[in-house]
Amino acid sequence: MKRRFLNKQWKTVRLGLAAAAIALGTLGVQAQDQSQHSNPNVRLGQKALLDGDFKAAAGHLQKALPSEANDPDVQYLLGYSQFHNGDYTKAIETFKKVIALDAKHTSAYYYKGKASNNLAVANSSKLTNAAKEQLLKTAIEDYSKAIAINANDAKLYQNRAVAYRDLGILTGTNGAANYDKAKAADAYGKAVVDYEKVLSYDASRKDIQTEVKKVKVYRDNLK
Repeated sequence: MKRRFLNKQWKTVRLGLAAAAIALGTLGVQAQDQSQHSNPNVRLGQKALLDGDFKAAAGHLQKALPSEANDPDVQYLLGYSQFHNGDYTKAIETFKKVIALDAKHTSAYYYKGKASNNLAVANSSKLTNAAKEQLLKTAIEDYSKAIAINANDAKLYQNRAVAYRDLGILTGTNGAANYDKAKAADAYGKAVVDYEKVLSYDASRKDIQTEVKKVKVYRDNLK
């Protein structure tokens, strides 16, 4: 089976995790082809995803490779499963493969960006500040590429704003090895612009209004 093998139930099914269900619905993982996939491991992976069992889904989808290695949808579902398992490094590599197969796959850019950001800010991270900074820059690049494809998706601006904010925090911490006041101020300023872009879609969002205020305080208190 070719592109878009998921059927319409993806938009309405409960995956067990509400956030995952929202992600599948809002990022366009939906049916254009009503038939089942010919690969049994892909079918098992789909079923596991429907059940909210991301670990099992990743296992089945991994077994579907390499025969389905050139199908961006199979690769995407594998990356999506890895992401929700918290296997962010693996997810990043898988989403790179999706993008290599489909350079306009906005969802792959989105989740690759989120995975990079999550790795950068993880409390248990043993990465150097330089490595964290590079991850945040990569996340920003991924969101920017997705925005270039779909300029009207508020989620992309919101998540890029988070990455800019986190970059500001990372580089604006006085005494840190990579402290750079100018770089932090620039990142905070860009975060404000992106948050305000989100508000242009829905001015009533109190959470974003609060984030704008916080980021401005961070920026104004740089030393």
